[in-house]
Amino acid sequence: MNKPVDPMETENATDKSRAQDRNSLFMKAVLRFPTSGTQGEVRVRNVSSGGLMAEAPVQAIRGEAVEVNLKNLGWVTGKVAWVAESRCGIAFDYPIDPKAARQQIGGNSNDDNIPHYLRKLNNQALTPKAPLRRI
Repeated sequence: MNKPVDPMETENATDKSRAQDRNSLFMKAVLRFPTSGTQGEVRVRNVSSGGLMAEAPVQAIRGEAVEVNLKNLGWVTGKVAWVAESRCGIAFDYPIDPKAARQQIGGNSNDDNIPHYLRKLNNQALTPKAPLRRI
C-alpha cells in the first residue's frame, strides 16, 4: 500500500538524488484547485515519483491542495510545494510511476480499439512509397 509523501523527507533530499529521479519532459496537464473549484491547463516541465514542476500563470499558495490530471494516470492529488514567477512545484500525496506519464497513448498499431479510419492511415504511412521522378 502506498503511504503519503512526508514533506520533511522531500525537503531533506540532496540535490543530486533529486536530479537523478526526475524525468524532463514537456506535456500539458490540467491543474485543479478543489477548494475554489478553479482549474486550468499547465505545461509540465519535469515529473518524478514524488512531484512535478508546472509552468502556468497561477495564483497559488504554498501548502494549498491541488489535483493534477496527468496523461495515462488520471487525477493525482498533492500540495503546492513552492511558487516562483510563472512556475510552481507540486508534491504528490502518494508516489506515482513517472514513466507511465511518458508512455504514448495507443502505441500498439494492432489495437482493436483504434477506429478503422485511423488504422487505415497508419497502414498507409507504413507502406513504402515509390521515389519521386525528376522531370
